[in-house]
Amino acid sequence: MGIRSYFGFEEHGTGYRQEFLAGLTTFFTLAYIIVVNPAILEAAGMPRGASTTATIFTALTGTLLMGLYAKRPFAVAPYMGENAFIAYTVVQVLGYSWQTALAAIFLSGVLFTILTLAGLRRWLAESIPVSLKHSFPVGIGLFLAFLGLGDMGVITIGVPGAPVRMGDITALPALLGLAALLLTAVLIARKQSGAILIGMAAATGCGVMTGLVDMPASPFSLPPAIGPVLLQIDFHAAFTLGFLGVITSVLIMDFVDTMGSLYGLSSRAGLLDTEGNLPDIEKPMLVDAISTLIAALIGTTTAGIFIESATGIEQGGRTGFTAVVIAGFFALSLFFSPLLTIVPAFAYGPAMVLVGMFMLGSVTKLDFSDHAELIPAFLTIILMIFTFNIGVGITAGFLAHVLMKLFTGRHGELSPGMWILAMISLVFYLFYPYH
Repeated sequence: MGIRSYFGFEEHGTGYRQEFLAGLTTFFTLAYIIVVNPAILEAAGMPRGASTTATIFTALTGTLLMGLYAKRPFAVAPYMGENAFIAYTVVQVLGYSWQTALAAIFLSGVLFTILTLAGLRRWLAESIPVSLKHSFPVGIGLFLAFLGLGDMGVITIGVPGAPVRMGDITALPALLGLAALLLTAVLIARKQSGAILIGMAAATGCGVMTGLVDMPASPFSLPPAIGPVLLQIDFHAAFTLGFLGVITSVLIMDFVDTMGSLYGLSSRAGLLDTEGNLPDIEKPMLVDAISTLIAALIGTTTAGIFIESATGIEQGGRTGFTAVVIAGFFALSLFFSPLLTIVPAFAYGPAMVLVGMFMLGSVTKLDFSDHAELIPAFLTIILMIFTFNIGVGITAGFLAHVLMKLFTGRHGELSPGMWILAMISLVFYLFYPYH
């Protein structure tokens, strides 16, 4: 079997060039994780150099598995949000060591693997009503656009009563970001192949010429030793009643984040069937579970599907070959990280804004005449954005859907799986770190 037939190029109407550009675009959009994840974990006491290598290895192996086994165009890497939860809540606030925190990651990975192999995750995923499935890509799209505007400096943290306000759009990074946004938009409108990548490259080049982006002294560097974080899991304090809340939080956060990303990205890529389900969904779910196991063993936090994969999907990525390309660039980043991570936030921010726009198309599939379906979908969308947490939006949607059906006398429309998802959502809020 050749590469084209293995990945189903003909079935998905794609080719090597299209898949390569998609992989390249996704990688440069999420390459920041190589720098940001270790910086956050350093707050937990984890050595930055070793964490950098662990981050890259986790992304490399998880994304490669996604490409070769699940055959989906999704990148896998340590989740943002979960890393902050471990560093600032579990370690700094609750007082556990980072080695014990890794035990929570590992145990959640074990549970996810068991649930996936037993078919329970698929069953729960397919229990989600179509209206909520359509709300996921809309909410994630707006979430991406919100992130992108922040990366460009167009919006910034506000003041009490107005938590978000316009940034200094006369600053050079914001001006370059807006110029890149316009350039990319025009190229997309003119149906230029590789429009997003061209916009990112142009903004990065301007950043170099204006001194905002420093070229590395050398493009090459050996990866830091991974030994200080490798196989450092400490189960001593993990099997206690007090630690149960940490494990539960990690488990549910990963469950809802993965589910939202999986449906949102698959919807945009046209991979869902007529009933809104993803064929062979257990494969990317199993990759997600195994990646989390690998992450804990290697020495970093929960790994899963990154919503930045949407940028590659918008470039035409439709098969696992896109993920293989992304994994290849993560492999190169082990030795060329100074060069591969120079793309500034104002360069990839415009890509996220425009991709967010494309993901809004699913809103047309919502039934605006059925308020018992519409209101939970609406809450899912707005709470993803305004709480800055995809998991909060999804769980709020689950709870609202059950309550709306219950109090409008339509409880017979609720599947057993939705009752379970509502209970999981309630547990999520009980253990949610509000401090």
